[in-house]
Amino acid sequence: MRRRRKVKILATLGPASSDEAMIRKLFEAGADVFRINMSHASHELMRELVRRLRNVEKEVGRPIGILADLQGPKLRVGKFKDGKVDLVAGQTFTLDDNDTPGDNTRVFLPHPEILEAVEPGHRLLIDDGKLALVAEASDGKSIRCRVVSGTRISDKKGVSLPDTTLGVSALTEKDRRDLDAVLHEEIDWVALSFIQRPEDLAEVRKIARGRVALLSKIEKPQAVTRLDEIIELSDALMVARGDLGVEMPLESVPGIQKQIIRACRRAGKPVVVATQMLESMITAAVPTRAEVSDVATAVFEGADAVMLSAESAAGDYPVEAVSTMARIAEEVERDPNYPGIIHAQRPEPNATGADAISLAARQIAETLNLSAIVTYTASGTTGLRAARERPLLPIIALSPVVETARKLSLVWGLHCVVTEDASDLDDMVDRACHIAYQEEFGNPGDRIIISAGVPLRTPGSTNMLRIAYIGSDGLTGI
Repeated sequence: MRRRRKVKILATLGPASSDEAMIRKLFEAGADVFRINMSHASHELMRELVRRLRNVEKEVGRPIGILADLQGPKLRVGKFKDGKVDLVAGQTFTLDDNDTPGDNTRVFLPHPEILEAVEPGHRLLIDDGKLALVAEASDGKSIRCRVVSGTRISDKKGVSLPDTTLGVSALTEKDRRDLDAVLHEEIDWVALSFIQRPEDLAEVRKIARGRVALLSKIEKPQAVTRLDEIIELSDALMVARGDLGVEMPLESVPGIQKQIIRACRRAGKPVVVATQMLESMITAAVPTRAEVSDVATAVFEGADAVMLSAESAAGDYPVEAVSTMARIAEEVERDPNYPGIIHAQRPEPNATGADAISLAARQIAETLNLSAIVTYTASGTTGLRAARERPLLPIIALSPVVETARKLSLVWGLHCVVTEDASDLDDMVDRACHIAYQEEFGNPGDRIIISAGVPLRTPGSTNMLRIAYIGSDGLTGI
């Protein structure tokens, strides 16, 4: 099944979309990768969802990517005597290590790492920013704050710390258990929450040992300030706009989104734009005009993928949400302004053989108006470099490794096909031409360009380009 767009769609599974028939409908509507939210999924449910996804994969004959999203630390205040209290702007309110129920002067904060790290002047945002506090004094056991805005706080509300770097791991004990379970399943990506610094990735890499690719969710100001270092240690990034919009001024989020997308494009790492993209479609069959514009902006910027959360997981119209997102992306990519915008943001190639080959393949293909770029990739690196160029024509990524094809299903423009490795150069050309014809990217007499490494089956050896005609039988190259 050939997609008529280059940007990918990541759909979250949930109560509205967990049975096998619905998963297939979502795939047919346009979903390329499926997200399992470990905040809500038990290990048993996660395993069952993976089994259903792999059944659908066999039925449709296309590699499907699976992403497991770890919950990360959840910072919350304790409870109140009456469940909630009313506050007044300007009053003093204290968060402390006393586990007795709170009142309108104080509340228990069961996180000693916060009590130790917050300094005077730091902001504390409660309940997604509905209550804003500023620390005036801290002694490691309590934080005396001034209420800046908001009038109410209730039991177990979340705490955000936009000015404070916490000395805690991005992995909780629950995350470690979840990660261990995920690593035993056919899952391709793991998304990490609460990333503050590049060191947060080290522990996960040590545990994963290359068995899954790591996607860092950028949702904290501390991560934005060390973005390039985090990109270097990540396999992909997500612009987690919900939490970013809590911890940073709302008006700064669009600019940060552009910054993250462009940084990832320079590095050749996939980037996903997420949160509230078609939020109204949780309960409505059509999105708002502003939401359509929001999705279109991410596509114009060259994001690898756009994500649906509650829209596909718990909404009333999961299939319609996916198909709407697909139609928006297709229309944007047909827009006459699209090629110019994508070209203007294209990064300069690095001084490597793989980048030089990818650049040359794009230039030759666009100059000669070829039907497709075909790249052989075992590890996925060659496919990533080809996608980094954002060519105007299709990229077919051929891989003998099914795990690689599944992982690359998240990447912009890549049509992934699992195939046996070529036995020699002639077989490589024949196989590329046949698959291009079979997958409806070219007809007999059309030309494609093939990139590969010689000698064959040597990882990281991409060093060859070959232009070939699809033979009259559609089976051989000329």
